[in-house]
Parts: sequence; structure tokens; C-alpha cells
Amino acid sequence: MALPDHQARTCPSLTSRQPALHPLRYASAQSGADIAEPARLYERAKPRLSAALAHRRRSTLAIALLGLCAASLSAGVAADPQEAGRSTESDTQEDDADQKPAAKRLEAITVTGTLIPQVEVETAAPLIIISGDALQARGFGTVAETLRQSSVATGGVQGAQSSASFTQGAETLSLFGMPPGFTKYLLDGRPMGNFPALYNGRDVFNNLSGIPMQLVDRIEILPGAQSSLYGSDAIAGVINVVLKKRVDAPALDARYGYYQEGGGISRRLSFSDGFQRGRFNLMGGVQYENVDPIWGYQRDLTTRRNTDGTGPSIASADYLLVSGTTGRYINVEKVDSSACSRVTEQFAGTTGYRMRSPNGSYCGSFYSPGYRTLANGTENAQLYTHATFDAGEHLQWYGDLLYNYNETRYASGSSYTWWGSSAKYGYFYDTNLRDYVQIQRAFSPEDVGGYDSIMNKSVENAYMLTLGAQGRLGESAWDYDVGFTHSDDKLTQRGFQRWSDPINDYFAQHVLGPDLGPDPRGLGYRSFAPDYAAFYTVMPVADFRSFTGYTTSNSKTWDNMLRGQLTNASLFTLPGGDAGIAAVLEGGNQGWDYTPDARLMDGGVWGSTAVQGAGHRSRYAGTLELRAPVWRQLTVDVSARYDSYKVAGEQVDKPTWNLGLEYRPIETLLLRGKVGTAFKAPTLSDQFQGLSGFYSSATDYYNCAALGYRGPNIVQCPARYGSASYFGQQAGNPALKPIEAKAWSYGLAWSPLPRLSASVDYLHWSVKGEVQNQSVDSLLNDEMLCRLGERDINTPSCKAALAQITRSAGVADDGTIGSITSIYRSKVNVAQRVIDAVVADFRYGFGIGAYGDLNFTASYTDMLKHDYQPYTGDPMVDRLRDPTWSNDFKTRANASANWRRGDWGATLYVNRYGKSPNYLAANNGYGYPGAGTLAPWIRYNASVSYLPMPSLQVALQVNNLFNAMPPRDGSYPGTSGAPYNVNNYDVYGRAYYLQATYRFGARNK
Repeated sequence: MALPDHQARTCPSLTSRQPALHPLRYASAQSGADIAEPARLYERAKPRLSAALAHRRRSTLAIALLGLCAASLSAGVAADPQEAGRSTESDTQEDDADQKPAAKRLEAITVTGTLIPQVEVETAAPLIIISGDALQARGFGTVAETLRQSSVATGGVQGAQSSASFTQGAETLSLFGMPPGFTKYLLDGRPMGNFPALYNGRDVFNNLSGIPMQLVDRIEILPGAQSSLYGSDAIAGVINVVLKKRVDAPALDARYGYYQEGGGISRRLSFSDGFQRGRFNLMGGVQYENVDPIWGYQRDLTTRRNTDGTGPSIASADYLLVSGTTGRYINVEKVDSSACSRVTEQFAGTTGYRMRSPNGSYCGSFYSPGYRTLANGTENAQLYTHATFDAGEHLQWYGDLLYNYNETRYASGSSYTWWGSSAKYGYFYDTNLRDYVQIQRAFSPEDVGGYDSIMNKSVENAYMLTLGAQGRLGESAWDYDVGFTHSDDKLTQRGFQRWSDPINDYFAQHVLGPDLGPDPRGLGYRSFAPDYAAFYTVMPVADFRSFTGYTTSNSKTWDNMLRGQLTNASLFTLPGGDAGIAAVLEGGNQGWDYTPDARLMDGGVWGSTAVQGAGHRSRYAGTLELRAPVWRQLTVDVSARYDSYKVAGEQVDKPTWNLGLEYRPIETLLLRGKVGTAFKAPTLSDQFQGLSGFYSSATDYYNCAALGYRGPNIVQCPARYGSASYFGQQAGNPALKPIEAKAWSYGLAWSPLPRLSASVDYLHWSVKGEVQNQSVDSLLNDEMLCRLGERDINTPSCKAALAQITRSAGVADDGTIGSITSIYRSKVNVAQRVIDAVVADFRYGFGIGAYGDLNFTASYTDMLKHDYQPYTGDPMVDRLRDPTWSNDFKTRANASANWRRGDWGATLYVNRYGKSPNYLAANNGYGYPGAGTLAPWIRYNASVSYLPMPSLQVALQVNNLFNAMPPRDGSYPGTSGAPYNVNNYDVYGRAYYLQATYRFGARNK
């Protein structure tokens, strides 16, 4: 675990004049830390230090890697304008002079992936480091954006483009295509608290939107299983965000940006400062940002129904009548020949008469999809402080506080703002048409007074507080660190709703008319004589407001952790150097509470419900790590951990272990390998989620297939099956067991030159007992394949699908069966997955004389295998080659080139997303006509920075330089309002940002 103070560095300074006497208390000159009374302390410690350093191997590989890391940390926007103001020649001369003595005094450091300070940056596991300056130079605006563009983030995730998701305002990612909750997130080495709302309505995860970008010192990404050091969740990997611990001078930063296509205007201000008074040091910073939303109508691809798909563009059914007898539309001419002409002003004058063959005619607009947000409107502010006090020679008190306020605004659009008679009546008997009828009506911007006036809003208030002490036990070699961390996250969600009784009463009064009693055929339906002239009319805004309003739901999470660590980096001497040991004890408790507005649970809200639940648990854990340089070429690192949770009176525990080997046959080559276990404890929501319902609609694949509608012509399936309404339910299971994983990796790191390094690693995971909660769409698709005999109906997955879907009784002459009434999604430890991946990294830097200095970096990930078994007894599914199970990328790559000369700097960054399945492949498999893959998606970011004066730096950034849109997918139907995979791509386009940083008191050296 990275240390909580500024000494937890990944790259030690190569220009430090003082060796580190105490890795918990003193830092190098690069980090900007002061070394108190250096001469006295150095002389006092010289005998012990010299003896220790005599055994420490200073290989060319370590020196090269440290030098390269230092170069990469300075890449991009200059971190220090005073340094950047010097000429290239003087930089080279001074650096050369400094590096010679520094190479003799390499400091022990702590990196993510080990608890023991060491000389080498590279360990038995690959580690990806992105400096704060590189984040700025590459054009990243948030920590989440940075991580999503990492090559190891191969999986797609829900975000702002996923309308009406459970966590619209939160940001996360998927490492190696695994669920978001399989990654352990650390902030300064301490576990981040969970977000109160649930990802996709079921998964606990960490929200990355509350970390102040301008105060990030670096991000460390450690792929692979790491539970033996970090406990639960560290299956896919560990991500450690390290915030700044010191600033050289007060700094004010301003950033303004906008998108070329419109929307998304952002304004950001941040300020940081620090001071030292004697033995007390304080650093603090604040950041404020305001971002406008991006609307669908601001992008060509989302402004209207798809015009370049497998069929003609089909307008949304904004005014629709459906016959219960035929299953098709009741032609609008049959009820009111002038109906559509009376509502043409809706959706900005685009509503009109439409025909959808073979279903019939209706009134609708091609442009209704544009009235939803693609990117949220946000307002957020963060406050961060770090303080230390040297209470004595062997004691330092420290404290950290990060507070986050985040307000998110978004609109789901007309697809989620409508009314239909089916919710209350199912079908009703129309005495004039002499038919069983369903009617539905979407609410246009003109009806609601503009969708920007009814936006949903969520407000998050979160903080993370740490207080502790660290130092050395007397004159021994034992270092200690004892700290208490409390995290608290509260979320208030204000959702725009339609009230059940008022909206039904409104349409009963204005459209349906008096209840005329039971239907004449005795089928259990009510009879009405609707006034269709009143139905086909623009609604006054006041009328709309009479049956709508807002619900308020509150949720929270909290976590307490007391942690103590003892470390001895020189426990005993081996032929290869000093062996180190670290021991950790930690304990605490955590809780989750989601309390929705009561009206969401008692049926008071039309067409909506919510998740509910609450629970807490206590836990404790112990960790032991031993790092032993057996001989000069071979180092062994072994760690073990035991975690125990007390849940509802029962104990859930899991031991984990890890063994790492580092072999250096020559000075410049490291061969490494690691094997061990990992786990994920059942989440609080998996254990304590109450019986939660949800209303939705989905495609009834079996009944559509029974009528001959599959693949491209699925859009022609009658509405009662093409968009079948159902009630879903799910609940927690306190008896769930931990998810278990076995993992190993091997690879090499090679550094033949001081600023040249390359690494490649092969990683493997085998995960068992994964908690399964099927998606409704997949469940219905499985049911279709099972009933049609395309899958063995006796397999466990087929049996589960048939049991979880409840239908009304009866089989019709056309082969269709009863309609869907409810779907239950359960949580059980049944799924497993096997993953193989290759991760590669390349870095090279060199001077070009009077023309400055160049740095190149590149990273690449290739998913070689991702097999998944949803239920025991089912065949393993190849998620990389069966697109009906996964749309994730197989490969991801990125590269950057950074140039710097004097006051100028420039960076070009490229991100390549590999191939992914098209729409038809994702729904039917690669063997279906028209199924295939989409071309790789490549985007470029560019930035230029300049120092017009030592205290001022300005930078221009252009993201998505060539305005690349998602690769064309012509297999989407004409009904789609977003013909691209919103979990993999975005349509935001080219963006421009101007940034200025002013450092008060900066001057030429």
C-alpha cells in the first residue's frame, strides 16, 4: 500500500543530495520536501546507512528505470515554470552533473504493489504510472477520463449516455472486461468509499468523479490480482490516485473549454497553496468546475431516428393506438383523419402522419431522440488538505481531508416521459371501434415546457478523512504507521416523475371518458368511448404539471478503518542485499442505506420503482509481506492476508496469498513472475438489498420469433411483443459467499539505455463463484433460443430462464404464447470466468540538441481469452468470439509523443480502440446475415504549452483532433435514436480547451 505521506513516491529523485534516513519521514528534492537539519541527521545516521547501502545493489536497470520515470513525470506541461524557463543546454549540463552522485545514493521507495520500500521501481508485477503533468498534456479533463483511456480498460461501462441509468452522475471503468466492482481503488493508498447508488441497479462500485484533477500528483495502475496486500475487490487490479502533498508556490489555474458541435461548455478554477511554520507543514487546494450538458439534438448521429441502417428511418410512435385483436396499429385515419395535422407543432414542428409497414399508421416525429442529454450538466467542488507535524525525531503526525460536492443534471427524453393506458387497464374495449385497444402518448418539449425545465438532479456530498502518526521505533530499523480513515458519502436523487393516480385520472377525464362497464365479450376488460379529438392535441404546460413532480430518494455509505503497519526494510542480510518485512493489522466497519421516496415503492409513481435496502458489517484483516533478495540476481516477494467479515451474525472469511519472483540475468533485463489468489467479498447490496421492483419494457424475442420477426426485421414485430411491458423484481442474499480468483502473470522488463525501457507481461485469471444477476434482455433471448430448440432446453440456463419469466396462460393459433407479466432476477454464486491478456509498455526519451528533448510512450493490451460460464453445468461462453455475450474491445492501445524546448512544450496523444461487434452481431451472433465487426476507432489529442513569463504558463488543448465519430454501423434498425454502442463510444466530437496557470512569487533562477 502506498504510504499516506509525501514520501510515498513512485519515482525517487536522481538529483537528491541527501540519502533517505527514514522513508516514512523524508523525501527527495524532486518531491519538494524539506529535510530538517540535514547535516546533523546525516552525520548521525551515516554509519548505519553506509552499512545498509553496501548491501544494496544499484543495477543499471534500476538507474535506467528511475531516470526514465523522472523524465516521464516531467513530460507534457511543465511542472515548474522556473525549471522550464532554462535553456536545453543548461538542463543537460546540470542534470548530468547531478545524476552521477545520485546514482550512488538511490533511495528506497514504496510503490503500489508492495508495502516494503525498495530501490527498484519495477517489481514482480507490471505497474503503469501516469504523472499529473502528463494528464494535463494529454488533454484529460477528469480522473475517470484518464482511466477510461488506459489500454487496460477494455470493457464498456454505462455512463452519461445511458439514459435513465441508476447511476447517471457517476463515473467508473472496467479493467480487462471485468465488472467495475472487481477493481480496488485507493486514494493515497487508502481504500475509497463506495458510491451509495448501485451500478445497473445491482453492483456496488467506486465513483471517480469526485477527485480534483488539478491536485493529482500521479495515478498508479497495477493490473492483476492483489488481494494478499489490499484485500477484497483487488481481482482485476488496483488503481491508486496519489494527490499532491506539497506546492512550491501558490498557484491559480483556470481552464475553459467547449465542443465544436455545441454543448459541453466547461469552466474550471483551482487554487493551491501551502506553508511551513517550524515543524508544521500544511498544503491545501480547492477546485470548482461547471459543465453544460450536451443534448442529442446537438449531434447529427443522435438528433433523429437512424437514416443509415438496415431499413428506412422510422419515426417514434408519439400518438399510437394498438389493436388487441390484430396486434397491429389502428390506422389514425380510422379514428380522426385530421389528427396528425393538429399536433404538427410538437418536437419543434416535426410531428406528422407516419406509416410503419406492416403495422399501420400513427402520428410521430423523426426528431424525438434528440431531446435527451448525452452528457450531464455538472457543478462540482472539491476541497483537499494535507498536514504534517514533526512532534519529535521519531514521530510525525499527519492528516488528510478530501471533500467533494457534485451536482448532476440530466434529461432522459420522451422515451421515458410518456403515458399509456396499458399500465392501468391493459387493453380496454372501444365501443366505437368495437375492438380492444391500447393507447399511448409521448410528451413533447412543447407539452412539458422544454425538457431543460424538468431535468433530473442528483447531489452528492462525500468526504474522506484520515488522521495518523508515523515514525521509527527508537533507534531500531522498524518504521510504524498508525492511521484512522473515515469515509462518508451521501447522495440525494431528485427524479422527475409522473404520479400514477393523477395521470390516469387526467386521461380518463380528458380522453377515455366515463367507464361504460365490462367489455361485451366478458374477457375482463373495461369499456370506454374515447374522445380522440382530445387525445390528438397539444397539451397545455399547466396540465402536464398537474400530474407530474419530483421524488426525493436518499442513500449513503460509510466506512471506518483503523490500520497499523510495521515495516523493516533491513530485517536481515542475504547475499543479494537486505531482506524487508511489513506487517499490517486493520479493522473497521462499513454500512449502506438506500431509502427511496416512498411513492416509488407503493405504486404512487407511474411506470417507475426503485431499489431499496440497508445493512452493515464489521471486518478485520491481517497482512504479512516478506521481500528477500536471495542473491544478486534473484528476489523473492511473498505475501499473505486473512480477511474476515461479520455479516448478520455469520462470519465470512477468506485467506489469500501471493508469490513473486524477480530475476535479473544481466544488469539491464528483468524477468518476473507472480502467482497467487484474490477474492471479492459479497457486497452490502448483494447481501442486504430489499425486494426491489422495476418497471420496464423489453423485446419478447420468442413471440416475435414465433411470428417470423428476427434480426433486421425485429423492428416489424408487433408493438405488444416488440416493446413488452413487464414488472421486474430482485433482492439480496445474505448467504452469498466470497468470489474467489486464482491468478498468475509472467513477463520481462528491458532497459538497455538510460531513457529506453520496454516491458511485456502475460496475465491470467480464473474467477469462480461470481454473483450472477442476469440482464432481462439476455434472459428473454435465452428463453427464445431454448423454446426454439437452438439451445438444449434441459441445460441449467434454459431451466432458469423459463422459471424466472412469468407469462399469462394460453397459446394462440399463430404460435405465440401468453404475454410477459413479471421477471425475477436472482443473485447466486454460480458464474465463473477465465481471462488471459497481454500488457505491453514502451518508453523512450532522447535529446535533439538545440531543438529540445523528445519523449515517447506507448501501451498495448490484447485480450487473448475471456471465457464465461453463467451457471454451473453450462458450457463456457467465449465472450471474445460470441458477440451476443460481450461487445467489449479485444485490443486497446495508446501512445504519446512529447516535445519540450525552453519555454515551449507540445504533446500528441493517440488512443486506439480495437474492433467490436456490430449491432446485428451483438444481438444474433456472427453467423447471422449482416453481422460483422466495426473498424477500430482512433482519436488524437494535441496540446501546446508556453511560458510567456516564469510565473505564467498557458496551454491550448484540442481533444479528438480529427473529430472522429464512432465507426459507422449500418446494421442498426431505422428505429434507433443512437446507432452506436453508448457503452463503447461517444459522439462528443472535437473539443477545445484553453488553460492558464499562474504561480505567485515564481521567478527566474
